Amino acid sequence: MAETVADVLVRTLEEIGVSQIFALIGDSLNPLADAVRRSKIEWIGVRHEEGAALAAAGQAKLTGRLGVCAGTTGPGSTHLVAGLYEASRDHAPVLALSGDMPRQLQGTDYIQTTKPDLLFRDVALYTETISAPSQAPAVIHQAIAAAYAGRGVAHLTLPQDVIGAQAKGAVSSVATLKPRDEITPSDADIAEIARRIDAADRILIMCGAGCHGAADELRALSDRLKAPLIHSVKGKDIMAYDDPRWMGGIGLIGTRPVYDAVMHCDLLLMAGTDYPYSNFLPTKPVVVQIDERAEVLGRRAPTVFGCQGSVRPTLKLLLGKVAAKADTSFFDEVAKARRKWDEMLDKQSDPARSKSGIHPQAVARLVGDLAARDAVFTFDTGLNTLWSANWIRQSGAQRIVGSFNNAAVGTALGQANGIQALDRARQVVALCGDGGFNMLMCEFLTAVHHKLPVKVVIYNNSAFGLIHLEAESIGLPPFDKGIQFPNPDFAAFAEACGARGFKVDDPARLKSVIAEALACEGPAIVDAVVAADELPNLPHVDLAQLGHFAQAKIREALLAVACA
Repeated sequence: MAETVADVLVRTLEEIGVSQIFALIGDSLNPLADAVRRSKIEWIGVRHEEGAALAAAGQAKLTGRLGVCAGTTGPGSTHLVAGLYEASRDHAPVLALSGDMPRQLQGTDYIQTTKPDLLFRDVALYTETISAPSQAPAVIHQAIAAAYAGRGVAHLTLPQDVIGAQAKGAVSSVATLKPRDEITPSDADIAEIARRIDAADRILIMCGAGCHGAADELRALSDRLKAPLIHSVKGKDIMAYDDPRWMGGIGLIGTRPVYDAVMHCDLLLMAGTDYPYSNFLPTKPVVVQIDERAEVLGRRAPTVFGCQGSVRPTLKLLLGKVAAKADTSFFDEVAKARRKWDEMLDKQSDPARSKSGIHPQAVARLVGDLAARDAVFTFDTGLNTLWSANWIRQSGAQRIVGSFNNAAVGTALGQANGIQALDRARQVVALCGDGGFNMLMCEFLTAVHHKLPVKVVIYNNSAFGLIHLEAESIGLPPFDKGIQFPNPDFAAFAEACGARGFKVDDPARLKSVIAEALACEGPAIVDAVVAADELPNLPHVDLAQLGHFAQAKIREALLAVACA
């Protein structure tokens, strides 16, 4: 039987290890679906194409390997775009496939007409239409190669008559389609970093996503230099929370001791991080930065030296060059402050702190402590991100995935589905705000349909909590009509979908409910009703912000009087 273009595409994906395609079926995708049916690749039909893109992005973020999603003609493709920004902004390789109308109907203002190559141009590193069967092998290779080389989105438009046509040859050089190798820096760069380290006393090492796989080297360098290790939220899961070197996070998802350490160090070694919030970084020139991406060096804070290189080989080379340090005073100072901060976190997360209501910190702490030691957590965006990231005590074997650069609300469940599809035996927990869960709650049906045992924990405060805080931070009273909203019974929704649902509003029952939900078979939802007025810890607030909060509270009081 002659192979179609769809067969060639699917066989190539199969050869490079793609195990699932996330898509919503449509007429223009029928040839693709038929090819998948005859392959070992699993077709996971989603309820919304954005969920397909998020699932592919979640897989790619976790593994560094190609995730694949597809949408049909017109609206099916436009729905993909929002989810694809997850892969684009978090530098994860994803191949997006757009079905399209037959070529003879293009240019006639036919139903569902779009210009896919224009539509995907902003989000994709590479976007191309396969306009003839003879073109397909080269373009398929180029798209996958671009996704891996740039670590981002590649997009192919597939006219229905082309992908159903007989192929003209196979994709060559398939062995080249793989994640790119680590980058080893030059000897001169290593020597310069070592020279600067040797000249500094108070050294701090900041660890980002690029430090995954380099935990042993980080520990060794910390011990050698008596340097505390801090992390961005994308680097939180690199080590266990109780490693004595691991001092905590930076920024709002962070601690006051870390902020103070950053502001008072002699040298901040930023490794594998392009942390965007410059207000939490030094204003004086003490930064030395290591990153694979040359374009990110020096763009967030005054940087005295930038080195292009992958973290693991760079640190290995540094360990052979830097002199050991004996003075532990800076390390001890940060560690002491960290222990005091941790005591505060423990008190705030105690379920017994209140007899009548659940504090969101308690939800995060119990989920983290009761989850499997190798669980994967997906974080949604909003105030819930602060609860999850600040109060989960990661094991070091657990992984954390979120919308950390795109910062999109409603992304946790879709990414969790993709990750769970990789290994249905591994525990995957999506921690969601109620507003975010409402956005793509249909994707819970995808989990039920495909037997993806994702556990969803919802912080239910009937509001967009972070928007409330952000309004007050600029001196405005929150616009409650836009921020607050009613919710359905999420536990009843889970049961209606054919899964398990748990609702809890009593702090005395919180631990047992979470434990039961995490232990049950199949997908489940925990509807945790939490205090709506809980404020996060602010590691650093300047005088102007304090003034804005005060103004907002005064205006809120005046509005309350006026409306009484």
